[in-house]
Amino acid sequence: MKRQRNAQDILSPPVRIIATVFLIIFVLIPVIYTLLLSVTPDSEISDGEHLLPSNWAFGNYIQMWTTVNLAQGLFNSLYISLVASAIAVIMAVGAGYVISRFKFHGRLPYLYSLIGLQTVPGVMLLLPLFVLFASIQAVLQFKLVGTYQAVIITYLTFALPFATWLMVSYLGSIPIDLEEAALVDGATRLQALWRVIVPLALPGVVVALVFSFLTGWNDVLFASVLTAPETRTIAVQLQAFSSAQEGGALPLYGQLMGASVVSALPVVILYMVFQRYLIGGLTAGGVKG
Repeated sequence: MKRQRNAQDILSPPVRIIATVFLIIFVLIPVIYTLLLSVTPDSEISDGEHLLPSNWAFGNYIQMWTTVNLAQGLFNSLYISLVASAIAVIMAVGAGYVISRFKFHGRLPYLYSLIGLQTVPGVMLLLPLFVLFASIQAVLQFKLVGTYQAVIITYLTFALPFATWLMVSYLGSIPIDLEEAALVDGATRLQALWRVIVPLALPGVVVALVFSFLTGWNDVLFASVLTAPETRTIAVQLQAFSSAQEGGALPLYGQLMGASVVSALPVVILYMVFQRYLIGGLTAGGVKG
């Protein structure tokens, strides 16, 4: 019988160490440079003659909160992204369970449509969505453009197909015997899903939640059109921040970099908290039981 080779046997230990160090440096250089610029005076960044600041401008992290409404942007992004990702995951778990456990007409076309939706560029949907929301406003006399609801619904159109496809793949890898045992013991389908399937599918649920969250957190295109000044997300605020000027035509590079660091913190914390589930969810979903 042919012995399976371990992935670590392909490269010798010294080569693995060198490759790991190189990748770490390659990844950390932009991060370190951004942190460095965030505490550098704007005048020194503009002249481009200093690699290291002659004096540390930690005040950038204080001044940036008053230059633009950064706190409101952070709240809006957190609220919109969390609500959209939570709704997407709940619906994806239900849809993924039905698709992976039952056979019905239209099942395969629906699965193929999930893949097809991922190939449509987002810029092509911007105008139709705006016209749709504007038409709903005109008919129902209900304000939609500029509200949280419009942006959340928009992000669901992108997060839900991916989350559903991911849950179909992951739930399909969970043995059906566990669910049947719960049904024999008197549990309903919903109880079996909530008490047996969901705990086992938790890594996959976390992966779908994180990627759905990033869909809303990183978006600029739709948020810049569908939000009002009071509902602008952090991405739109950073875009406005990049054009802010002070003292003539001097861009606020230091404050902009500081705002970028602050806006990246929620995502970094999210990855750190769910790191264990992310690793397991990304690898286990592709293994069929």
